[in-house]
Amino acid sequence: MLLDIRQDPIASEEAVAHVSHAGAGAVTTFLGVVREQNEGRAVVKLEYQAYLPMARAELARIAAEIEGEIPGVQLAALHRVGALSVSDIAVVCAASAPHRDEAFRACRLLIDRIKERVPIWKREYGPHGAWWVGWVDARCSPDHDHAAHEHADHDHAAHEHADHDHAAHEHAPHEHADHEA
Repeated sequence: MLLDIRQDPIASEEAVAHVSHAGAGAVTTFLGVVREQNEGRAVVKLEYQAYLPMARAELARIAAEIEGEIPGVQLAALHRVGALSVSDIAVVCAASAPHRDEAFRACRLLIDRIKERVPIWKREYGPHGAWWVGWVDARCSPDHDHAAHEHADHDHAAHEHADHDHAAHEHAPHEHADHEA
């Protein structure tokens, strides 16, 4: 199996070459590519971060599970970390099997499980700042209004700056009152 998380650019040809063999009647691939817009917001670049030891171990577990579930399948997965530009390849999954149904199924399971379970985090950058995709502030409890506390669309520096400005305005009247006395 070819399973890795890399800083350097990745190519589908490497994954396809790894899973191709004489008994494979089908080879399928999935390419995850950086797009210029996500959920109605412009994206100029992405940054992926990962906890590499855990991410690589989870990739291996996922591949072993799928190979156990679908006899005759061979898998490869490569994921980028670091800064990526629009149209860069972020992830490549490849699967080969004796027949197309198994190859399609294995490739779909591979990317779905990677997205669900591998500790890789994505930060998008656009004209209005940066935001972590899918992140909700862990300080929010189920009892609170999540819409008021959700920070997925906010850059923390801007949020902290707004809080700091608010605090400065609260203290200004006291300072002014002290000067008048």
